[in-house]
Amino acid sequence: MPEKEKKPYKAHKVNYVNQMKTLLADYKKILFVNADNVGSSQMSKLRIKMREHDAQLLMGKNTLMKTAIKQSVDKNPKLKVLLDKVVGNCGLVFTNGNLKDLKKLITEDKVQAAAKPGSIAQKVIVVPAQNTGMEPTKTSFFQALDIQTKITRGTVEIVNNTTLLQPGDKVGASQAQLLSLLKIYPFEYGLKVYSVYDDGEVYDPEVLDITEDDIANLFFEGTAELAALSLELDITNEATVPHSVANAFKDILSIAVETDYGLKEAETVKEFLKDPSKFATATKTEEKTEEKAEEEEEEEEQQQQQEEEPLPQGAASAAS
Repeated sequence: MPEKEKKPYKAHKVNYVNQMKTLLADYKKILFVNADNVGSSQMSKLRIKMREHDAQLLMGKNTLMKTAIKQSVDKNPKLKVLLDKVVGNCGLVFTNGNLKDLKKLITEDKVQAAAKPGSIAQKVIVVPAQNTGMEPTKTSFFQALDIQTKITRGTVEIVNNTTLLQPGDKVGASQAQLLSLLKIYPFEYGLKVYSVYDDGEVYDPEVLDITEDDIANLFFEGTAELAALSLELDITNEATVPHSVANAFKDILSIAVETDYGLKEAETVKEFLKDPSKFATATKTEEKTEEKAEEEEEEEEQQQQQEEEPLPQGAASAAS
């Protein structure tokens, strides 16, 4: 049997693959985003904001994305790791700029939306106490949702704040209708960054939230733990040297105090041991010095205020 002729790819698909191959060649950094429930209007506005950060958002069919990646792997083998990240309703944000700033821009771009039947609650949804303005015939509607009400001046009033949904609960038809009538829009939709590619490295987006202070704190904590473990095991390393020197000095100081050996650093300790009352005297002297300094500062401030205050009109004319 004659072989079936392969159908040529449609022009728009070829153009899409070529466009993505160009982006893969021009940019070294990519944010993978999930676009569930994001409307075209919101997407269009976000694209404009991204261009200001030298970034481009590309959406499309996953099969075409994977085709473009596979065709680009020959020139850049690092791109092979991208194949496993193209899942679901995803998009790729290409950039050579600051990934942290770009992620912040994307995550902060949210649009409020009404609750729809079948949607999953993202957070605790509370119906606040209020006068709904609805007719008394709607009372049964609230009773079905276990919301306490009373009739005030011919309208239904919700008595207490009522938790309607918990995170993970599915929104029912009655709940969605109630939230719509009360003009409560509890949902927020936007692109969600779920993975990061940086010139061959793939990692979670939470890494971008780590600050220099976080890194420094982790380093100091690790150094402290290493020093404690090394001291316990009697192992000397760079982490234990400051502690070893400090402990050795304490031992020398103790020996100098006990043996009356002449050591400059031990003289102050000896003086205090000979006359413990000096502890209290020194403390009182410091407190008095601090109090005197505070009083002097207050007096200077009062003098400045008096000089800055304008003279009364009568006093000014008399002075002239």
